[in-house]
Amino acid sequence: MDGEALQGRRRAAWVPGAIIVGAGPSGLAAAACLAARGVPATVLEMADSLASTWRHRTYDRLTLHLPRRFCELPLLPFPEGYPEYPSKDQFVAYMEGYAAAAGVAPRFGAHVEEAAFDAAAGAWAVRLAGGDELLLARWLVVATGENAVPRRPEFPGARLFEGPVVHTCDYKSGEAFSGRKVLVVGCGNSGMEVSLDLCRHGAKPSLVVRNTVHVLPREMFGLSTFGIAMALLRLFSVPAVDRILLAAARLALGDTGKLGLRRPKTGPMELKNLTGRTPVLDVGTLGHIKTGKIKVVGAVKEVTQRGVRFADGKEEQFDAIILATGYRSNVPSWLKDGEGEDDDGRVRDGGEVFTSQGMPRVPFPNGWRGKNGLYTVGFSQRGLLGASSDALNIARDIHCQWKDMMSRPACNNVLQSDETV
Repeated sequence: MDGEALQGRRRAAWVPGAIIVGAGPSGLAAAACLAARGVPATVLEMADSLASTWRHRTYDRLTLHLPRRFCELPLLPFPEGYPEYPSKDQFVAYMEGYAAAAGVAPRFGAHVEEAAFDAAAGAWAVRLAGGDELLLARWLVVATGENAVPRRPEFPGARLFEGPVVHTCDYKSGEAFSGRKVLVVGCGNSGMEVSLDLCRHGAKPSLVVRNTVHVLPREMFGLSTFGIAMALLRLFSVPAVDRILLAAARLALGDTGKLGLRRPKTGPMELKNLTGRTPVLDVGTLGHIKTGKIKVVGAVKEVTQRGVRFADGKEEQFDAIILATGYRSNVPSWLKDGEGEDDDGRVRDGGEVFTSQGMPRVPFPNGWRGKNGLYTVGFSQRGLLGASSDALNIARDIHCQWKDMMSRPACNNVLQSDETV
C-alpha cells in the first residue's frame, strides 16, 4: 500500500507494538509470548469470541487428537485434572484462561479487509471493514491459520440433491441423522470421527475414501502413538521410525487395505513432513468398518436427486451428505504482501511470503518470518506444537527490534500518536 492508497481515509491510528490478526490458539500464543517480553500487541478477531472455530465450528464429540502435553501453548500448562485428551469445551476453557493469564484482550468484530505494507510510513496499514478506520503498526502477525475457510467441493449435480448437504463446520451431532443413510465425504480424522458419531446415534454412514490414507492406533502398548513417534525420532531416522510404526499398526489394526483403506507408499511421518498430511488416529472407527456398521465406498462422480453415482458407475441412495473435506487459508483475500517473480523469472503465484493458496512459501521451521516486519504463526502444518514454536520465535525476534526502537528518545511518542492522512 503506497501513499495514494491511503488517501481518502480520515485518520490512521498508530498501534504500539504488533497487530495480530486472529484470536485462535495461534494468535493468543503470539500475543502471550510478546506480553511476557513486554511488547504490546493488538489482537484483531472478526468473530465475537476467542477460539471461535473451536467454540462454534466443531462437532460435539471432538477431543484433542494428541495427548495434552503436546497441545499446551507456551507459558501455561493445562489445568490439573484435565484428561489426557481434553474435550473441545475443556480446550476452549483453557484458551479463555490462557488469554486472561497473559492479559490478552482481543478486539472482537474487527474484520480485516486489507493489510499491506506502507513503505512511506514504514509500517503495516490494516484497514478494517465497515468504516474508515486504518491501523498502522511496525509489525504484523498473521494468525488466521490454515483452517479459516471450509472447503466445499462442487460435485456435478449437487444442486439437484433433495437432502441436506452439511460441512463438518456445521455438524454437531449424529442425533439429527438417526435412522438415515448418510454419505460422509472425506476420510481424515474428522470424517472418521463423524462416521463413528453417526453410527453411535443409529445412522447408517458410508465413508468416501478416494485416496490412500495412513491409519494408526491412537495408542500403542498403552502409550500415545504420537509420543512414541517423537521419542523414536530422537534415536532413529524418519524411514526407520515409519517402519516401526507401520509394523506396530499392522499388529494392532490388521491389514487396513482389506477394509478399503490402502496405505500410501510413503511412510506416515515422512508423508507428514513432505505434504503436511496427518495420519488418521483411530479411536474406534475401524472396528465399526470391520463389522459393516460403517461402509467404505469409492470416489463420487456425481450427485443425483436422491443419492450419488460413484466413479465405478454404481449408484446408491442417501438421505444426507456430510462434507468432511477440511479447510483452507483465507490469507490471500486480505493480505497484500507484494508481487513479483520467482528466482527463475516466472510470475510468482501469490505474494512475497504467502502463496496463492495462503500458505508460507518457506517451509517449517523457517516460515514464521517474512519481510518488512511480517510474521506468520500457525501455518506450519504441525498443529499446536508448530504454532507454539512459531510464537516463541516471533516474540524473540520482535522483542529484539522493540528494545532497539524504545532506546530512541522520540520513538515512544511517535508510536502512540494519531496521524491525519
